[in-house]
Amino acid sequence: MDLEVLRAFLVTAREENVTRAARLLHVSQPALSRQLRQLEEELGTALFLRGQHSVSLTEAGMLFRRRAQEMLSLAERARAELARSGEALTGEIAVGCNESRSMRELAEWIVAFRRTHPLVKFTLRSGGNEDIQAWLEQGAVDFGILVEPAAVARYSYVRMRSRDEWGVLVHGSSRLAARAGIRAEDLMEVPLITVMDETIHRALARWSGPYADRMMPIVHYNLLANAATLVEARAGAAVCPRPDGVREGLRFVPFDPPFRLGAQIAWKTRQVFAPAAAAFAEYLERRGG
Repeated sequence: MDLEVLRAFLVTAREENVTRAARLLHVSQPALSRQLRQLEEELGTALFLRGQHSVSLTEAGMLFRRRAQEMLSLAERARAELARSGEALTGEIAVGCNESRSMRELAEWIVAFRRTHPLVKFTLRSGGNEDIQAWLEQGAVDFGILVEPAAVARYSYVRMRSRDEWGVLVHGSSRLAARAGIRAEDLMEVPLITVMDETIHRALARWSGPYADRMMPIVHYNLLANAATLVEARAGAAVCPRPDGVREGLRFVPFDPPFRLGAQIAWKTRQVFAPAAAAFAEYLERRGG
């Protein structure tokens, strides 16, 4: 599949107009239309709904847009990794990250690694365990921070020192704000804003015991900043790890009994890495040892 055709597809999907997309791509409108038709024939499905003056993506087109973006991203990373500067180590290392205190540890490693290899760059991609494991398998990231209890048997990994203390982020006016600790039964009738991660959900369900099935999740999130905004609007209480800072008017209350989760940084065993990622894996193994 031609990368230029993927770019043409993505520009057309963004512009929702073939004539405008052709102008941006510096090709004729008939040539672009022909490329898009050939792509649909190759895939065996319609990617666009065509109107008189605009186009929009079909359901298949929306799925393919995500895949096309991933393929172009991987191609761009491959080009960057192959561009070497003399004998100096260069390239880009992609890391999938959970929202966790382990990010501080990763930050220390990145700073220390770049003291030796200042031309190496890092890309951080945020998501839950399921997202990060999918990115590892696809090659979209080189390393992933996975919250325990993650399935890491098929990966190489280093256990991180940090452990997250979990609880709820509540509005200052909430009846829960004055508590020293939150028990599972305290959350029975509280609208809950919960993290979008099945691994953490299962661990929280075990902590909640018989009360788990009687709780009321109303929103799932993958960025704590968005959950905090909902708490500010008094939509409910956000189940989350203790944040580094709490916005004015909000309060974090830990669970009682305490609920803590650790993390590992993992990478595919026997992965054929670019030089920069291979050097970082060796650095992590030394730290872990």
